[in-house]
Amino acid sequence: MTDARLPVEGVLVRLRDLTLNDADLVDWLNAQRDVGGFNDFGQVIGRTPRDVLAQGPLRNEYNGTLIVERLDREPLGTVQWRAVHYGPPDDSRAWNIGIDLVPSARGHGYGSEAQGLLAAWLFGSTNANRVEAQTDIDNLAEQHALVKAGFTLEGVNRGSQFRAGAYHDLIIYSRLRSD
Repeated sequence: MTDARLPVEGVLVRLRDLTLNDADLVDWLNAQRDVGGFNDFGQVIGRTPRDVLAQGPLRNEYNGTLIVERLDREPLGTVQWRAVHYGPPDDSRAWNIGIDLVPSARGHGYGSEAQGLLAAWLFGSTNANRVEAQTDIDNLAEQHALVKAGFTLEGVNRGSQFRAGAYHDLIIYSRLRSD
């Protein structure tokens, strides 16, 4: 991963590296289970590694997390990515992305812009040809946000996510470098 310039700014939001000051917000977001039940994985997520944050950005060549904030610098949540591979060469690597926003930030266009900015930033800072995202088949708000962010519906991954005691279907979306 090259060191592409951060922050990146859109019309509504900016993406920037996490700092130690963001650790409590990230911990709070990780503890939430009320997002339509879509985050109830039955796992306790540990505290954000403050010692790691103190040393620099929470990103590397395999994964990362950035803060989503309004242009007035009010933090709204995070976007994350992790490498997925579709073959052995590095050129077959894609990025799988996710987003967590505080409840008051949902439904205002922040999430779609943040995901679009993240995809563009990943294309600009890596050689990946594909950025993908999956969401629950019932998460209509996220499906709409992904389309608005320039992602294309590909299909359904049947029974692929174990959550809240059962397997759930996921809808997969992608955005290619050429899109």
